[in-house]
Amino acid sequence: MRPDAIMVLAAGLGTRLRPLTDDRPKPLVEVAGRTLIDRLLDQVAEAGIGLAVVNLHHFADRLEAHLRTRRAPRLVFSDERERLLETGGGTVKALSYLGGAPFFVVNADVILRHGPTGAFRRLAERWDAARMDALLLMMPTSGAIGYEGPGDYFLAADGRARHGKPGEVSPFLYAGLMILKPAALAGRAAEPFGLRTIFDALEAKGRLYGLRHDGGWIHVGTPEGVAEAERALGEV
Repeated sequence: MRPDAIMVLAAGLGTRLRPLTDDRPKPLVEVAGRTLIDRLLDQVAEAGIGLAVVNLHHFADRLEAHLRTRRAPRLVFSDERERLLETGGGTVKALSYLGGAPFFVVNADVILRHGPTGAFRRLAERWDAARMDALLLMMPTSGAIGYEGPGDYFLAADGRARHGKPGEVSPFLYAGLMILKPAALAGRAAEPFGLRTIFDALEAKGRLYGLRHDGGWIHVGTPEGVAEAERALGEV
């Protein structure tokens, strides 16, 4: 069954995007006239996902006010105004909203361009709860826009993911979208930690899988990256 909820990680400080984030949260940075968060949530709505839980910290009031003008998807806010919990702790805090079934998790600072089939649908069709606790969308580093690095993961023939060791150049990077079982976060407190901790634990159990993305992927991480993204989108 396709997940019907998504955790939108939108609370980060966006320090590398300064000065653009000196007066707004990173998800409200515009690329070709549309905010990152609206581009993402439009895709969520088009995929038919019923609920989006958005965490708030940096310029939380401004982001919440902006999102309250949207009609779809249905939004719930997970408030981190007092303490930024990072990707892992923020997801743990939001579990009570997300329910007991597997759910999507997405980073608010990437632009996904779908291939022949939407990425949300492809992940849902590949999801196998008997074998997997997490299924990560993986982007080939050779086609990633706005990324410079040695990659993150290798994928085995059966789809199992292995993080690259120090000094290795990996062919895939985590594209910022996945399906996750709530049980993968069992016993974790809503305190600051990154989801990479969870990925490593699942990898050790053979329960971390990946799916190669068959479309485009753009990371907007710096002011220069905004212009690069606009050129890639061909909209300006």
